Amino acid sequence: MSAAHEYELDEQYEWPRPPQGGWTADDLDRLPNLPPHTELIDGSLVLVSPQAAFHARVMKLLQIALENQAPVESEVLPEMSIRLDEKNQLEPDVLVTRTYEFLDAYQTWYGPQQILLAVEVVSPDSKERDREVKPRKYAGVGIPHFWRVEEDGGLPIVYVYELDPAAKAYQPTGIYHDKLRLTVPFPIEIDLTAINRRRP
Repeated sequence: MSAAHEYELDEQYEWPRPPQGGWTADDLDRLPNLPPHTELIDGSLVLVSPQAAFHARVMKLLQIALENQAPVESEVLPEMSIRLDEKNQLEPDVLVTRTYEFLDAYQTWYGPQQILLAVEVVSPDSKERDREVKPRKYAGVGIPHFWRVEEDGGLPIVYVYELDPAAKAYQPTGIYHDKLRLTVPFPIEIDLTAINRRRP
């Protein structure tokens, strides 16, 4: 069975054809019927797979912890896009803003200068993007902090990076199992083993 038939697409279905030079970030808001969480990388549309339970649990754990510990002038959001430039619009799993700037109710993205921390939870189909492509692009536009979360035995391992502004590249500052304890970008402590616990 072909992929087209699996998704109930017949031979008459026409996939969007990229314009010469590729798609732009503005196209993400204009193209009809794009799947949720579609990203733009170097002018190409990237569609994501359905979210697995581990991915959803990590996002929830981090979002709650960050909301409780981030500075009051920051905002913590899941799956909100960052427009890096005309050809790149990425959607980290969780982000923390710098000084809070209230977006228009219908705005779909932040600019990179507004972001303090971007977090990516690695999925089987996103390993190369989350480990190589996205960190390089986030660093290139000056986002100061980046976390990459991997799965090991059902528990998260958090790889923490800080931007070297001269090199425009991230430098690793730690790998955290069981407990994440940091002083930057703000004091934070997260029990990573709590991922599988039900809240009282």
